[in-house]
Amino acid sequence: MRDKILETIDKNSKISAADLAVMLGTTEEEVTTAIKEMEDEAIICGYPTLINWDKVRCERVTALIEVKVTPQRGLGFDKIAERIYKFDEVQSVYLMSGGFDLTVIITGRTMREVATFVSEKLAPMDAVLSTATHFVLKKYKEHGLPLVQKSQDERMLISP
Repeated sequence: MRDKILETIDKNSKISAADLAVMLGTTEEEVTTAIKEMEDEAIICGYPTLINWDKVRCERVTALIEVKVTPQRGLGFDKIAERIYKFDEVQSVYLMSGGFDLTVIITGRTMREVATFVSEKLAPMDAVLSTATHFVLKKYKEHGLPLVQKSQDERMLISP
């Protein structure tokens, strides 16, 4: 039951416990108890809202930053990742395989604000060896949900 609850609320965190109970063939109380237990165990860590910022009059820039770091003895990458994710600008931090160690996803009001974050906060850290910043130009899908509306076929029907 836990997996089904998680799969469902991952796509729609606004679904009610009553609706979940009907979908799962169980009681609302059992669903509520299961969700509470998963929150207590930090399996469910929050309920973020997916916002299409392109539809709001709010300038917002998203950047993915590749970061090469020197892992700390006995702590690996965890300590440097923790230092990075504590910055307010940081949305996500991932340990990666391949040519760099961490991917840091940040948001800012302008490209200059992102550049300032990289040059004044991220790059000067002792463990950071190098960074490469990539700006997101347009988001099409996020958290498994499309952010763009399907285009209508505007061709005219011509009958013989």
